[in-house]
Amino acid sequence: MSKKYLSALLAGAMLSSGAVFGGNPDRQGEAGANQLLINPWARSAGLHTMNTSMVTGTDAMFINVAGLSRINKMQVNLGNTRYLEGADIQVNSLGFATKVGKGGGAIGLSLVAFNFGAIEVTTENSPEGTGATFSPSFVNIGLSYSRTFSNKVSVGITAKAVSESLANVGARALALDAGVQYVTGVKDNFKFGISLRNVGNKMQYTGEGLAKVRPSGNVQGYPITYYERSAAYELPSQLNIGASYDFWLAKLARLTVLGNFTSNSFSRDQYGGGLELGWGQNFALRVAYKNEFDDVAGQSTLDNGLSAGLSISTPFKKGSDSRLSFDYSYRTTDIYKGIHNLGIRLDL
Repeated sequence: MSKKYLSALLAGAMLSSGAVFGGNPDRQGEAGANQLLINPWARSAGLHTMNTSMVTGTDAMFINVAGLSRINKMQVNLGNTRYLEGADIQVNSLGFATKVGKGGGAIGLSLVAFNFGAIEVTTENSPEGTGATFSPSFVNIGLSYSRTFSNKVSVGITAKAVSESLANVGARALALDAGVQYVTGVKDNFKFGISLRNVGNKMQYTGEGLAKVRPSGNVQGYPITYYERSAAYELPSQLNIGASYDFWLAKLARLTVLGNFTSNSFSRDQYGGGLELGWGQNFALRVAYKNEFDDVAGQSTLDNGLSAGLSISTPFKKGSDSRLSFDYSYRTTDIYKGIHNLGIRLDL
C-alpha cells in the first residue's frame, strides 16, 4: 500500500463521516442500541477504549478492526463484564481471530451477549407485579477481516448483526465498522489510528407484543386487535482518532503515552489520554481518563472518568510464542459502583 493510497483512504474516511458526526448534544438520547458502545474486553477497557492507534487482536474488533491482523497466529478471548456493579447486569463475550493466507490477513468472529437477570413483569392492572419474570435478549455478532501491509499499514472491516428481543417483540439491524492503523519509527514507536463504528440501518421493534385488543364499539361489542407501530431509531455511530508513542525505558520496560478523540453522532464529543507501563509480554499496567466537551454536571454519559487495568501473561513453555493471559480493568461511574471487566486470552 503506497503512501498516496493511504492518504486517500484516511481523507475518504474523514470526509465520508463529516456529514454524520458533529458531536451535537441536542441529539443526545435519540439513538438506541447503546450496548454497541459497551466494551466487553478487559485489556482495552483498562485504557477506557481509547487505544484506537495500538489495539490488536480480538479487542480490535470492538475499537479499531485494523488491529485484528496484528496477532501471531491465533487468539481466543473470553470476557465477562459486571456492568454497573449492583445493577445485576453482566456481559459475556467470546472473540476468535486467526491468520489466513500468506498476505498478512486475518479473520475474526466476536459474540457479545447481555444478561439482565430476572425482571418482574408489571401490567396496567398489576403495577406491583404479576409474579412472573422476563429477561431481554441483547446479542451482537461480528465477522471481521483485517490485513497488514509490508509498510506497516493495516486496514480492516467488520460486519455486525445487532439483535434486541423479548419473547414476543424484537428489533434487528446490520452495521459496519472500518478502521486504519499506521505504525512507524525505529522500534515501531509511533502509532496512529482511525476507526468508524456502528454505521447501519435503523432499528424498529415489531412483533405480537405490540398488539392491543379493544372493543369494536358496535352493538355486538366484538373485540378488534390493533397493532401499534413503534418509532425507528438510529445506531450510536462514532468516529475515533487516536495516536500513541512508546518510550523504551530499558530493554523490556516500555511506557506508552496515548491520546484519543471520539466524535459521537448522538452525544457530546469526547477526549482523553492514558498510560500503559509494560514489561515485555509478561506484565502491563494501565490507567486512563476520558471526558466530554462542554460537560454539564448531571448530564454526562457513563463512558467518562477514570479507568485502570492490568494484564499478566505467561508462556506455555520457555521461548514459546503460545501464551495464556489474564486481564482485568475497572472504570468509575457516577452511579452504582463502577464497571469490572475480566478476561482470559489464549495466544497460539
